[in-house]
Order: sequence, then C-alpha cells, then structure tokens
Amino acid sequence: MTLSQQQQESVDLVRHWVEEGRPFRELCQDVVSHLRAGYPHYNWVGVYMVEGAVLRLWAWDGPAPTQHVEIPLHSGVCGWAASTGETVNVPDVNQDPRYLQCFLQTRSELVVPIRRGSTVYGEIDIDSDALAAFGPQDEAFVQAICELLARRAAAEALTGRTLGA
Repeated sequence: MTLSQQQQESVDLVRHWVEEGRPFRELCQDVVSHLRAGYPHYNWVGVYMVEGAVLRLWAWDGPAPTQHVEIPLHSGVCGWAASTGETVNVPDVNQDPRYLQCFLQTRSELVVPIRRGSTVYGEIDIDSDALAAFGPQDEAFVQAICELLARRAAAEALTGRTLGA
C-alpha cells in the first residue's frame, strides 16, 4: 500500500524522532499530538501500553480525556488488539459488541498494536466522529508509525506481552 505524501512525511518525522533517541513517553505524546493535528478525521488519539494484565493510557490528544485510562487485556476493542497482536478497524462502533464507549460522538475506531515480532508493547487507538473513517491506507500508515514506536520500545527495554504466552 502506497502512503500519501503527507503520511510518508509523518512516518519520516517519527523515524527522525526515534533515531534521535527521543524518550519513549515523550515520543508517544509527540506522535498522538502530531496525528491529531495533521489528520482531521482522527478526533481522539491515544497510546496505551501493556502493563501486566492491563493496558494503561500513556499519552493522548483530543477534545477531552477518556475515562478508560486502564483497560484489562481481552476487554474491548483495545484489549482484543493487544491480546491478538492484530489491527482492528471498526467502521461502526455501534455494531461491534467489543466496543467500550468513551465518547458519545465516536462512530469508528482504529486500533493498531505497537508490536515487534511476537512482543506487543501497546497500541495506538484512534477514534473518529465519522462512520467508516479509516481505510486500508490509514491502517498501513498507522502500522508504519507503530513499527517505529516498537523499535524505540525495544531499545528502551520496555516490557511487553508475548503473544501465545
């Protein structure tokens, strides 16, 4: 999948931040702020990290905080993505029984694991107020960002969850 010029520039920017050794927490906040500012259909963007049996919110950007600052693994769309290591694109959150409501206006959600090999460190969670807001190009774009975040997480020896363990 070919990324748009804007998406490729974003990936290149995040690669630069990773290569300069930006601390992971700072990197996460910079990434969510950049994604929300640059992509209007990304209404809320967060990074959840695996901490034991839960996902904990490490960084976010949006109009309001979420009440879901901690999500048990295997719970909701986010827990499912972290538990399986698979990207989840939900075109209509009202039709997915896994969805944990954060905001009344959210209509679709994209969750992409921050994964390196069989280790899942966390995920990027993006909410949109539009139905079916995310397509294959969004998935490929956010996956490229997550691959870079996973490289930095591994370099900092952060603890992740091994799939199948």
